[in-house]
Amino acid sequence: MEKGMIIVLNGVSSSGKSTLAKELTKLLPDFFDFSVDDYDLVIEKMEDRENDRLIPIETEYFYYKNVAMFSDRGVNLILDQILHDPITLQNFYGTLKSYPILLVGVHCPAEELKRREELRGDRRIGQAISQLNFVHNQEVYDIEVNTYTHSMVECAREIVDCLESNTALIGFEKSLKQFESSRLALINNC
Repeated sequence: MEKGMIIVLNGVSSSGKSTLAKELTKLLPDFFDFSVDDYDLVIEKMEDRENDRLIPIETEYFYYKNVAMFSDRGVNLILDQILHDPITLQNFYGTLKSYPILLVGVHCPAEELKRREELRGDRRIGQAISQLNFVHNQEVYDIEVNTYTHSMVECAREIVDCLESNTALIGFEKSLKQFESSRLALINNC
C-alpha cells in the first residue's frame, strides 16, 4: 500500500494554520485535517490535569506516531502544528523521516499576530511573537505562504499547485539533514 501524503503546515500560533487547513480540505477532498491542538484534546481527556496526573510523555510523540499510522494506511493528512522546540523536532523528524511530506511555512507579520491574538481572546498576548524565536529558524520549506498578504484561498491554491507540480519535495529531507547536523555539532561541542 502506498503511504498517504502529509502536508505539514508549520507556523506560530495565530498565523492562520487552522483556517488554511480547512481551506485546503475544500480543494483536496482526499485529505483530512489532523491538528495537534485537536489531538491534545484526546490526551487531555485521558489525564487528570486538576490533580496533576499527567501522561509523562510529550503529546507530539503520540501525535506523530498517529500521523505515521494514518499514512501507512494510505490516508492523506494536513497537519496543523508548530515545530517549536528540540523535543518536538526530534519526534517529528525521527518518526516521519520515511514519509512523503510537503513542508509548508505559514507566515504572518508580528503586528498582525498580536492583533489576531487579541481578537481570539484564547491565547496569551505575545505567545506567537515569542515563538518566532524558534519557529522557521531551521526549516527548509517546499513552499512558504503569507496569510496576511494573501487570502486563505490564494495560499491554499499555491500549496495545491506546489503539490500537483512535478517539483521534487525536498524541504523535509533538507530540514532533517540540518537538524541532524546541528544535533551532531551540539554533541561534539559537549
